[in-house]
Amino acid sequence: MIETTARRGGRPFGSAPAGLVLVALGVCAGAFPLRTAAQEERDSIPGVTLGLVYETESRPALAVMPFQAEPGLEDLAERVGAIVARDLRYSDRFEILDSLPQALAGTVDYQLWDQLGAVWLVTGRLEPDGDRVRLVLQLHDVVFGEIHEQRRYPLLSEDHPDFRMSVHVASDDVVESVTGDPGIAATRIAFSRRSLDGQTQDLFVIDSDGENLRRLTRHNTISLGPDWSPDGTRLVYTSFRPSIEEGRWGIFEIDLRSGEEREIRPNRAGQLGTPVYTPDGRRLAFSVRGSGRTGIFTYDLARDCCLQHVTGGNWEDLSPTFSPDGRWMAFNSSRLGTATPQIFVMPARGGEPDLVSPYLAGHRGYYTSPDWSPRGDLLAFHGRTGRFGRYQILVGDVSGEVGRLRRLTQLTWEGNNEDPSWAPDGRHLVFIGRRDWGTGLMIVDSATGEIRMLLRGVDVRVPDWSPPLRPEPRETLREGGF
Repeated sequence: MIETTARRGGRPFGSAPAGLVLVALGVCAGAFPLRTAAQEERDSIPGVTLGLVYETESRPALAVMPFQAEPGLEDLAERVGAIVARDLRYSDRFEILDSLPQALAGTVDYQLWDQLGAVWLVTGRLEPDGDRVRLVLQLHDVVFGEIHEQRRYPLLSEDHPDFRMSVHVASDDVVESVTGDPGIAATRIAFSRRSLDGQTQDLFVIDSDGENLRRLTRHNTISLGPDWSPDGTRLVYTSFRPSIEEGRWGIFEIDLRSGEEREIRPNRAGQLGTPVYTPDGRRLAFSVRGSGRTGIFTYDLARDCCLQHVTGGNWEDLSPTFSPDGRWMAFNSSRLGTATPQIFVMPARGGEPDLVSPYLAGHRGYYTSPDWSPRGDLLAFHGRTGRFGRYQILVGDVSGEVGRLRRLTQLTWEGNNEDPSWAPDGRHLVFIGRRDWGTGLMIVDSATGEIRMLLRGVDVRVPDWSPPLRPEPRETLREGGF
């Protein structure tokens, strides 16, 4: 991982040079409203320390210069540059220099940029490449006064559905070079959306920046709970199909490259739900109900066989999620009471489960929808305490002894918030937020608590964040970490 603020003097918020308009990517003012004593008592969750728990972090200052272009490509260059700038803003990793002196237009003067406080500088130009266009992107190390890295990115045509995705790839490479962590721009979020009459639900996907909303299913029924395959080429989900065996919940898989869909039918009766891929993508884990032996099962997709029973009993086990190494599985269970579902962790191949959610006898806690961080250190879920409490997004630190939380943090405070799903960077979460004005898809930065609206005013359910998606290869022109 390349050092940034430690050797470059990254500035905490509020310490930027005077005269520059900066985009401060700190905690949103509206994310943490003032709270009354009654609210504190009602929303208090056993084992959770309420209050602002985020640490102040220094972020390196970064500027994006207007992109250059060959004749005829100027408008496209402006559009591509705007996409990259917004991607880097949404990464929550930089202090963005948003208003640049005219003297710096079209030039790379490291001394001037250093005086203005820049640590990193991004420049780009568009060039014709046969019947296509390529982006040449440069990441400049201002402190050392050199080009840190340069790459070529073939861009898809503007009318191609993955045009923006081909630009997002470049933005993510900048983030990864500076931080060592994957970016989140070249990703999508899948979710289900209820129709206006409330009778059906279909699957949709949207880019992580809120663009390119697209409908995936049209089955005139209820489809929900999408889960991305590890390579990002498939989605598995649950759907109620009245035409199948007098009506039942089944599992279906969409190939996103071809659009083809198939039903996954393990040789077992019962209602199937909450399917997820295992980290290697070879198996599915899902819940089975109403077949005499309920619980969580796995099924070998590669061989189309080998149903295995993992959990079960006189209760419901739902919503499996795996640690990145595939060794552990977290899930939701009603084994402590149907009115008080809890989160458990156990070996993925079977074993004794350990309770990890903050259950206290006599408290009406309700914890569900676990999702394991791609880094492996955190477990997100939503929870409620008390009969009239509100659902909030919680993140537990599971980096120590498996089955034990080292720390539990509450990320949301306003309204009801449910169904968190991790981004590939292990830092951002998408979730369903319910407010007085309606429902929306929201993204929270777990490091700062900053919340960004992704999709507002629609009845959405159970989102899932994709792995990185790379529609085109890129070419490195200069050795380095970028």
